[in-house]
Amino acid sequence: MKIARRLGVVAVGLAMLGVLAACGGHGDEGAAKADETRGRQTVTAATVRLVNLPRVLTASGSVSAWEEVPVGAETGGLVATAVYVDEGAYVRQGQPLVQLNDSVLRAQVRQQEAQVATARANLARDEAALARAQELKERGYLSQASLDTATANQRAAAAALQSAEASLSESRTRLSQTVIRAPVSGRIISRSVTRGQIVQAGTELFRMVRDGRLELDAQVPEADLPLVRAGQTASIVSEEAGAVVGTVRIVTPEVDPQTRLGVARVALPGSAALRPGMFARAEINVGAQPAFVVPSSSIVYREGKAGVYVIGANNAVAFRAVTTGARQGEDLAVTGLRAGERVVVAGAGFLGDGDQVTIGTARPAAAATPAKKAAN
Repeated sequence: MKIARRLGVVAVGLAMLGVLAACGGHGDEGAAKADETRGRQTVTAATVRLVNLPRVLTASGSVSAWEEVPVGAETGGLVATAVYVDEGAYVRQGQPLVQLNDSVLRAQVRQQEAQVATARANLARDEAALARAQELKERGYLSQASLDTATANQRAAAAALQSAEASLSESRTRLSQTVIRAPVSGRIISRSVTRGQIVQAGTELFRMVRDGRLELDAQVPEADLPLVRAGQTASIVSEEAGAVVGTVRIVTPEVDPQTRLGVARVALPGSAALRPGMFARAEINVGAQPAFVVPSSSIVYREGKAGVYVIGANNAVAFRAVTTGARQGEDLAVTGLRAGERVVVAGAGFLGDGDQVTIGTARPAAAATPAKKAAN
C-alpha cells in the first residue's frame, strides 16, 4: 500500500511538470512575437499620385539684339566731314548719321547736267534734220542714202542723250550716298567712324539694334525643349536691371551637341533696363504638366542624394533616389517613382534599407481636441 501511494504521487508530479513545461513553451513563443512587433517602427505612408502641376522652367542666358544691322558706306575714298550721332542714340529710318565730303561729286553732277543739255540739243537738231529729209524724199528731191544718213544721226543723238542721262543719274546717286542714313529705326550700339576719317566703301561705321528690340537667349535642356512654345510668358530677372516680364518669341530647332542645350528666344519689353551682353535668368511658365507627386515630408537625404523609402513586400523599406521638381502646397513632383507605389512619410528619417515597418495612421496636423478648445 505504501509503495502504491508513492508511485501515485510521483505520477501526479510528472504530469504537473509536463503541464508547466507546455505552458512555458507557449509563453516564450508569444513573447518572441511581441518582441518582434515591438522592434518594428511605426510610420505613416502615402501613395505616389499622378497629377497635373503648374510647371515653371528656369533657364539662363545672355541678352542680345533681336536683329543687329550694320551700317556702312556705299561709296568710298571720301572724308567724313560730320558725324551726327553717337553710341546709345535712338535714330529713325532715313535719319542722317554721317556726312562725307561731296564737293567733287557735286562738280561732276554739274558737268554731266551740261552734257545732258548738249545731248538734248543735238537730238533736237537731228530730229529736225530727219523730218526735213523725209519731206524732201517724198517730193523726190533727196536720195535714199541721204535719208538713211539723217536717220542714223537722229538715232545716234538719242543714244548719246540716254548715255548722258545715265551718267548724270549715277553721279547723283553717288552724291546722295555721301549722306549715310539709318537703314532702319533703332538704337546705335557701336560707332567706328570719326570726323576726318577717309571712309572706304563697305566699311562698317555703325551697328544698330533694329527697333531697339532686345531678347534673352535662354538656354533650355533638350529634355525640356518640347514644353516651351512661342507665346508663353517668362519672368526675366537680372541683378543689374531688376525684373521684367517677357514673351517667348521662338524656340530654335537646333540643340548644341556638346552642352545638350537648346535656345528659347524671349522678347523683352522696350522699357527694360537690360543691355546687350547682360546675363539674366528666365522663369518660363509652361503650363500644367503631368507629374508624379509625393508629400514633401517624405523626402530624406542619404549621402547627399534626395530620395524616399519605398514600402515593398512584408512592409520592408528600400531607399530610392529621386529628382525633385515643382512644388504645390505639400505635393512635390519627383521622377524615379511610379504611380501607386507607397512611400514612408513620418518616420522616414530613422529608417535603413531592409527595415520592416508598421503602417500607422497620420495624426491630424492642426486639429484641436474639444478639451483644448474649451480651455482656450
